[in-house]
Amino acid sequence: MVADRIQQFRRVVLIVLDGVGVGEAPDADLYGDCGAATLQHVAGHAGGLSVPTLELLGLGRIAEILGVGVPPLVRGCWGKMAEASAGKDSVTGHWELAGVQLDQPFSVFPDGFPDEIVDAFSLLAGCRPLGNVRSSGTDILELFGEEHLCTGRPIVYTSIDSVFQIAAHEEILPPEQLYALCQATFDMLRPFNVCRVIARPFLGDRYDNFYRTGRRHDFSQKPAKPTLLKRLNELGVTTCGIGKIHDLFAGEGLSVTLASSGNADGMSKTLGALEQYKSGLVMTNLIDFDMLYGHRLDSQGFAQALEEFDAWLPQLLQDMTAEDLLIISADHGCDPDVGGTDHTREYVPLLVYHHGLAAECCLGVRGSFADVAATVADIFGVFSDTGDSFLNLVV
Repeated sequence: MVADRIQQFRRVVLIVLDGVGVGEAPDADLYGDCGAATLQHVAGHAGGLSVPTLELLGLGRIAEILGVGVPPLVRGCWGKMAEASAGKDSVTGHWELAGVQLDQPFSVFPDGFPDEIVDAFSLLAGCRPLGNVRSSGTDILELFGEEHLCTGRPIVYTSIDSVFQIAAHEEILPPEQLYALCQATFDMLRPFNVCRVIARPFLGDRYDNFYRTGRRHDFSQKPAKPTLLKRLNELGVTTCGIGKIHDLFAGEGLSVTLASSGNADGMSKTLGALEQYKSGLVMTNLIDFDMLYGHRLDSQGFAQALEEFDAWLPQLLQDMTAEDLLIISADHGCDPDVGGTDHTREYVPLLVYHHGLAAECCLGVRGSFADVAATVADIFGVFSDTGDSFLNLVV
């Protein structure tokens, strides 16, 4: 019986490939993202992708991607999802995956922050900031890093997303002091509906060798209503967040947090979590696709990271038990081919696998990322008021 098979799942592994979109969303024109197709364009620039495990799970059925074939027997279930929430940032995408949809987007300041905000920040920092422009994290250091070293003034910048980013050299403003400034800035920005304040520590001694360290920290708004994570946690179900999951949810609803320094570390910690936590939800964000490659317009690096993830997947599948369900998806696109260095409004892939899968299946085009939350809620018997579960299709 279907009910019996559903009860076999004691653990869900949800992997979010940050920035890995699969084609422009129906409303991409509203975001200036017509023609966006992150995976397809990355594959094209790389001369094709070699991702045999993702092929077996059904990636080639979702979209036509150079180098990605469709084997005679697909071992997973596949589909794609459109974002129902307004916006295209990581917080919005992750919240929707966890069952919270936003009708109104967070505030964005693509032309820099107004005087009212800059003046208030200056009081907190004790000086006027450098920058106050829309920029990538690497470009901003080349532009203002040396002046920061000379003056000690923090560097403020933003993007098309709802972020207030503060960059500071670790020898000028040590990370703990930077974090305190970010927390104070986050509190100051509450009336302006800015989603995140991000601390961006860096090192180096001149414009051509500055580099961001691994001590980034996000200060995020809490979800407007209970997420899947919170509802699971309240029922005593283990919820393990790996990578920047803690920051994106402001720590809410997580019983275990494992920070990671990038994809390789995140993948390693995911295997460690499977060893330690035999039931519940393990939710991993793999950030390198977005942070290191999409925003930096590095299609070759993006492709290599995808192939490295694919090469790791067999180990994950081997470590999974008959009581595990694997879901692989994303939070938005980050297409290096679409103007600028910002996120792109795209469909995201949906790949689902478990060892007892009797036959491949198409999950179709889903109307919300919250379908993931509804499915996981079905497995653990918790309330969900958004999304449509696809659990009956995969058992």
